[in-house]
Amino acid sequence: MPPTPGTPSEPPPEPATRFRRLHARLLGSAVGLAWNRGRAIELMHRAMGFAALSLLTLVPLLIVVAAADLARGQGFARWLIQGLGVTEVSQEEVERLFGRPGQALQRTTAFGLAALAAFGVTFGSAVQTGYERAWDLPTARWHTMWRHVVWLAVLIAALLLFVSFPAPENAPVGVTALVALGDLLGTFLFFWWSQRFLLCGRIRWRALLPGAVLTALGLLGLRVFSQLVFSPLIASNAVTYGQFGTVLVLQSWLVGVGFVVYGSALVGRLVHETRVRRRLTRTAPARPPSS
Repeated sequence: MPPTPGTPSEPPPEPATRFRRLHARLLGSAVGLAWNRGRAIELMHRAMGFAALSLLTLVPLLIVVAAADLARGQGFARWLIQGLGVTEVSQEEVERLFGRPGQALQRTTAFGLAALAAFGVTFGSAVQTGYERAWDLPTARWHTMWRHVVWLAVLIAALLLFVSFPAPENAPVGVTALVALGDLLGTFLFFWWSQRFLLCGRIRWRALLPGAVLTALGLLGLRVFSQLVFSPLIASNAVTYGQFGTVLVLQSWLVGVGFVVYGSALVGRLVHETRVRRRLTRTAPARPPSS
């Protein structure tokens, strides 16, 4: 109804007021809550730490393990090529970076292998800490270190299983889709178990389910992204920076993996909390009307 003459109408809200309302609404949304919690656990910092530890502790161990796979004899470069999904031009640069598989076995001593295994265990500890921060749990006690050893062994076994069943070249679409579905299911089961195992059973399986689903989907999306972005970057950076350019792309990819692993656990917790809140709201008894 238009205002009557002589009646002052309410002035429109100022731009600053509109911005504050929009900002408050955004902070209260699911996106704002995920953003704030991600900043609280230093998500990007942890993803970069994940990449650094992977390159310094996990990758050297995987190089030796892949070289010991005498049945295939393709080495860690073939593992990485399959995980990145790079093109043939970029494959040559990755293979040149990691050298021949036989050299890794010939130049590795028993002491060096033990040191690599010990450093690999620290990688499991870092992943455990990231999961604990995502769920706001206290740090596990020192006697749970055996879980890092078991988790590392299962991780290596899962990677061996992953590279043992690649999609055949020029395969029909149905076969390729079936292999991709198997990889997706295996990734989901591994990270569902990883969260439960590294958190020492302090979080229920049902609560960890959304995070495992998001991790599997996120890593699948990262693989597609790497085919479109990282694969051309490997070829172009190799021309500009040499082998160091390939290392830069590999490091960026590992940062993406760490971001997906920790970020999916964090968002999975938010999804679980939202579901619990809705369930409690539906089952809450209605309050009697006040007299």
